[in-house]
Parts: sequence; C-alpha cells; structure tokens
Amino acid sequence: MSSPTRQMNTRRLPPLPGKGKRGAGSKGPSSSHTKSYHKVPDMIITGFSPIPSHHHGNNSSFFNHDGPLSIHDLNREALIQYLNHNPEFLDTYVLTHVNEQQIENWYLRKTSHLSHHTTDRQKTSEQFKLNGDSHHISDNFTHFSKFTSQIHTTKGRVAHVLSKEINHPSGRHIALSELASCVVKAVHAEGCNLYATDAATQEIVLIRGGKIVNENREKICDRVSIAAQVAYSKETTRLRDVTVDHRFPNGLGVACNRSFSVIVLPIMDEDGNVLGVLEVYRNSRFGQFSEGEEEVASFLLLWSGIMVDYAEIHSNMTKQRKLHEFLLTVTKSIFQDIVSMDTVIMKIMNFAKALVSADRASLFMVDTKSNELYARIFDTGTTEETIHVPQKEIRFPIDKGVAGHVASSGQILNIPDAYSDRRFNRDVDLQTGYHTKTILCMPIYIRGNIIGVVQMVNKLDGIFSRTDEEAFETFAVYCGLALHHAKLYEKIRRSEQKYRVAIEVLSYHNQCTDEELKQLRSLQHPEKLEAITSYEYSPWEISDVQKPIFVLDMFKELFTSMRFDISDLSRFTLTVRKNYRHVPYHNWVHAFSVAHSMYTVIKRSNHQFTSTECLALFVACLCHDLDHRGKTNAFMVKSASPLAAIYSTSTMEHHHFNQTVAILQHEGHNIFKHLTSEEYKQVLGDIKHCILATDLALFFPNRARLKEIADKDEFSWSIQEHRRLLMAIFMTGCDLCAMHKPWEIQLNLVYVIMEEFWQQGDEEKSQGFKPMPMMDRDKQNELPQLEVGFILGICLPCYELLAQVIPSTKPMLDGTIANLKQWQVMADKNKEEALEAAKHENNTEKA
Repeated sequence: MSSPTRQMNTRRLPPLPGKGKRGAGSKGPSSSHTKSYHKVPDMIITGFSPIPSHHHGNNSSFFNHDGPLSIHDLNREALIQYLNHNPEFLDTYVLTHVNEQQIENWYLRKTSHLSHHTTDRQKTSEQFKLNGDSHHISDNFTHFSKFTSQIHTTKGRVAHVLSKEINHPSGRHIALSELASCVVKAVHAEGCNLYATDAATQEIVLIRGGKIVNENREKICDRVSIAAQVAYSKETTRLRDVTVDHRFPNGLGVACNRSFSVIVLPIMDEDGNVLGVLEVYRNSRFGQFSEGEEEVASFLLLWSGIMVDYAEIHSNMTKQRKLHEFLLTVTKSIFQDIVSMDTVIMKIMNFAKALVSADRASLFMVDTKSNELYARIFDTGTTEETIHVPQKEIRFPIDKGVAGHVASSGQILNIPDAYSDRRFNRDVDLQTGYHTKTILCMPIYIRGNIIGVVQMVNKLDGIFSRTDEEAFETFAVYCGLALHHAKLYEKIRRSEQKYRVAIEVLSYHNQCTDEELKQLRSLQHPEKLEAITSYEYSPWEISDVQKPIFVLDMFKELFTSMRFDISDLSRFTLTVRKNYRHVPYHNWVHAFSVAHSMYTVIKRSNHQFTSTECLALFVACLCHDLDHRGKTNAFMVKSASPLAAIYSTSTMEHHHFNQTVAILQHEGHNIFKHLTSEEYKQVLGDIKHCILATDLALFFPNRARLKEIADKDEFSWSIQEHRRLLMAIFMTGCDLCAMHKPWEIQLNLVYVIMEEFWQQGDEEKSQGFKPMPMMDRDKQNELPQLEVGFILGICLPCYELLAQVIPSTKPMLDGTIANLKQWQVMADKNKEEALEAAKHENNTEKA
C-alpha cells in the first residue's frame, strides 16, 4: 500500500461542494448547503505537503482519508497553488464570469502600479525561462504585454470610428482624434495636442474636436516647436522636461505652461508621408514617460497611421465608385433625360459640389463668337438642397477674373486664399454679402477646345486638395461630353422645329389649290375608255389638263366594287401631279403613261390579283417617280446627296414611296380611308414593294427567281411569294412601256429620255467625273447600239418572262421586238458608215 504522501501527490480531488458528501453519516458545513454551484475542474495538487485548515483548529492533514476535501478546507496559499497549476480554469472563469469593464479596471490598476514603482519592480523582478536561459522581465516585456492588450481595444475603437466617419469631409481628423485619445489612455498621459499636415502649404495645423483650427498653423521646419520639428524630421521625440530644453524655443505647438514630460510622435502612412503629429504630455515633474510607454505609443501610431491610410484608400475607391455611378447617370441622361442644356448644367453643378465638398458651384459657358463667358444658372446656396434659380444671363470678357483666366489659359487654378489673388474679382462678394475663401476652377474640354469653366467655391473643410483636383479633372471629361451632347440635342431640336415649319410651308404650297380642284370638276369626262385600253395606245397624246380626269375614270373603271371619296381622290391626283418636278422625262407625263400601262395590263390580262393588289399596283405606278430629280441613284450617291445619306439602297425609290405616304397624310388626301385597318396596312406594304421594284438593280434578282419558277412550271397564284415576284416584274414592264410602243412614238421618247441622261452626264463632267457612254452627250452617234444593248439586256428578258407567265401580255413583247429590229438596222447602218469613214481616212493618209 502506498504512503499517504504518495497518495496525496497523485490523488485527484472530487468536485467542490454540491457534488458529493464528505463521508458516510458525517455532518459538516457542506451538508447544510442547498445552493448549487457551477461545475469546476477536479483539483490535482502535486508536490505539495499537507496544509492546515483555517476552519479547523487541529493540525489535521490536507486530505481526510474518509472523504473528499471541502472548499472550507482550502486556504489562500492552496488556491494560488491550484491556479498556478490550472491556468485554463482561470481563463474559463474570467471569460465566463468577469465583464470587460472589470478586466479593464484590473489592467489599469496593474499598469499604474508598474509605472510608479519602476525601481521596486526592477529589484523584485522575477526570472522566467526562455529556451533554457534565464531572463529578467524588463520594461520592454511588460510594456509589450500592455501594448498587446491595448492594441486590440484601440483597433476596435479606431476602426469603428473610421468605418463611420472616413467618408465625412473631416473623417480623417475625427479618426485621428479618437486615436489620440486611445494613446493618451494607453500611456497614462494627462493631455495631448493633435496636428494635421497641410501638404499644399507645408504647415501643421491644430485639430480640435475633429475639426481644423486654422488660426493655429505653423510652418514645418527645424528647431522651432517640437511638433514642427517632428513633422520635419519624421522621428519620435521624448523629453523628460520640455521647460529646460532649449532646442525648441516655442516648446509645444500649442502653449501648455504646466507641461513637463512629453512624447511627440509623427503619424505616417505606409509610404512614409506624414499625416499628422501627436503630442502627449504630463504636467507632473515626477510623471516622466518611460521608454516602454514611448514604444506603446509608437506601435499604436504605426498601426493606426497605416489603418487611416488604408481607410482613406477605401474612401477614395468609394468616391470613385460613386463618381462612376454618377457618370453612368450622366451618360444615361444624355440619351434619356436631356430636356435642355440647363438640366445638364444643374446636374453637373450639384454633383461637382458633392464631389469636392464645396459650398457653391458655378458653370460658365464659352461664347466663341463674342469671346465672352456667360451663365444663366447660379447656385444661391439658400437651402440645404441647392437651388439653381434661372436668372438673367450674365456675360463678361473671357480674360476677366479667375474663370476668365482659366478659360483663356486652360490652366487649373486651386486658390487657397481668394482675396490674396489679384485675379479674384471682389465685386460679386460685395454685392451678395457672400465671403469667398477658397476656389477650385477647372476648364471643360471637348475635342481639344474649351467649351466651359466650372468654378467651385469654399471647401467645407479646409482648402481644396490635389485629390480634389484629380477627381474633378476626371469628372470634367464627362462634363464636356454631357455638355457637348446637350448642345447637339438643342441644335437637333431646333433643326427639327425648323424642319417642321419647312414641311408645313412646303405642304401648303405642294398641295392642290381650290382653283385647281374646281377646274378639274368642270372638265368633261371621256365618253368611252375602250380606245385607251390598248398596248399600242399613246397616253402622251392626252393633254396635261385632261390627264387627271382620265386618272379618275381609270380608278372608277378598275375598282367599281371599292368605295372612294371623289373629292379625296381628286385632291390626291392633283397633288401627285404637283409633286412631280419639271425634268425632261421622269415627270408627271411619264407617271401617267406608266399608270395607263398598268391599267391596260390589269384590264386585258388574265391575272388573279386581288382588288387591293390591283389598287396597290395602279397607285404605285402613278406615284413611282414622285419628286424625281432627273438623276440616277448612282449619281445621288456619287454626289453625296442628302437623300443618299438617308437611304443607302434604292435611294430615289425610297424617297418616292415616302412622298406618297406624305401626300396620303395630308388632310382630304387619304383615298384609302374606307379600307379596314388590315387592308390599309396591306395596300401600303404592296405600294412600297412595287415602287422599290422599279429600281433596275432589284429587277435582275427578281427576274432570275421568277424565271426559275416559271421554267419549272411551278408558278402558283396561291403562293404569296410568286404573286409578289410577278407584281415586281409588272412594275418594271410598265415603267419601260415606252420601249414597246409603235416605232415613231418610241423613237421620240428615247430622245426625251436621252436628254435627261445627257444633262446628268454634263453635270458629272462639271464635277470632274467621267460619265457612262449612255450619259455622254459627245457619244450621241452610239445611241442605236446602246439602245440595242438596253433592249437585249433588260427589256426583252422582262417582257419574255411576262409573256411566259401571263400570255396575254405578249403584245408588249412583240412591240419591243419590232423596235429592236429598227434599232438594229440603225446600229448596222452606223457601223457601216463608221467603217466607210475609217477606210476613207486611211486612204487619205496613204495619199
């Protein structure tokens, strides 16, 4: 059996009272306890001899062999020994049962005791083991432990302030003030002075209550005051008695007559730039700062300076994000919310103030014609929400004042003191009672030219910084874009109004008059139309006065089952006639001949077009060359005509259709008003399709597709595509109707057509272009051969395909073939004459 000593040295004590009894039938203090206790770890006491109990007068051993030890059996030494060997129990107890305030009180009592008993601490310092070597617990170790504890509290407090205040204009100063109070507490100082550095003026300025005190400024230099010296040298300075140190005649940056011991520290960012200076002081001669306390303060400022720097970086990123969001808003407003130039100016002024924390803003536009700056909107600053009151426009020379200097030189001006700058005009302040202190003025460029100047007045906290300049410089680029687009918008809007007025005037003059309508109603209608229903008939024989009445009769003849308002139809016909220009060929006479040709095809061919399709074909023929200028599409593109800029393909054909729609929209001209909505939509679509089909560039693909269908004998009237292809070929055939008329008529019409072509050729020559042979007046002798090529390449393929699909249109083919023979004879004759002339010329040369 082991000895009692061995048993005591290895025995695990059972739980404290509340978890068991001392012994069977025994009564003691524990038996009467009804209060419950938290569970605590079992005690293990090693290497300890029995301890007499304070609760028992005898010298009984530490353990009663009959039962566990009661809490009343422990004394102070035993508890200390227990805690020394069970530190985890102390940790658990403190974390669970002790509040933060009590821990902080313990810490302050501990550090205060150590700070005022340095000598005793050195005498009674204990040893500790580190890697087997003995070391004394020095000031550095004690204060490092103190720093480790204090830094967590300071981090939390400063980080909390930074997260709340860093975006505030004075956020840095508020955070530094909180940091200063933490340092004062950590080193048990009696007060402090905090300064911020002003990089622009190379000064330190006092911060009080988180705000700058501009009256307390001092140049950063050597051997004047301690704060200025530290800002200059970037090194920490600790003085035991500032009153006897003659290196700093001004002492502390702010007079503190009772101050003796001080620590003055630079607050620096990670790049080594001084953000500020902190002075902590004690007024007692016997309360000198130690080296350890200097280390604590230095560690705190090192961490906090970097934290402030990173917080400002985050703040700048936040500002950039907000700037980008605003720029996106401005960009959207360019396309969505632009109402006027004033709207954009107000947006720019409002955000510019928020961007650089300015009190007021002004935007002056440059008038290059008068060489002046002008403004219509001003920031009155009368309410919390900025009011921009449209007032009477003010103007002044472009070289006057701060804004004038920026507009004329293009330089950015950052003026910390407006009244000390000779360019500042004080008259405005005298008139308004407003006091201007600081100014940031920047030009706004677009395409390298200054279009305006933005002037920010009175930064809310201090003066405008380089960061403000950089942020505003980026913003100014987008301001330029916004103002440029706003100007363009205003120009477009004015142009649109002018265009509407012009259209209104032109519409008035391009509509038929009441006299013309009255004259048309007085005309006699032809008795019979059978005579004109012939492929050989010459519509050119009908006088211009009679042509409108023939159009009305053809309408009635073709569309007997459809309702038309005779007044609307008359106005429409007369206005169509009026909108054809007086060019040699593509005029009202040509339009009437093409409409007559379509009338003949519809009347005499065995087609299966619907009445709406026939209506579209006839109206399209009547309007297919509206407002023709006597020039081809190629010429319009080559000469950079505005029409070519609007319509990239089928230039003139698109214009003809749009003119048709414009006439239909005139009051009293809508001949389709009795159609249903679906019929109206269909007939307009068919008219557009038919008019565009008159572009010979589209004829070839249309003809190839229909020819393929016809050769396979697959043409079907029930297939919409087939019907539309045939409508397109019909339009080309009717547009070329002069080519199948009797020879005498055809010959005369060809020279009319050629006169229009030759006029275009003459204009091309005047512009330095070489015209096509058909357009060249100097090659008139080649006309027969050119006509042969035109008939073989375009006319015959068109009429052959029509005759293949609609055999009843064969007279058009026959007339074209007959005319081809005539042109071929003329071409052969010209060729023989040319050969004879060449032979005669050769003989003459030989002779």
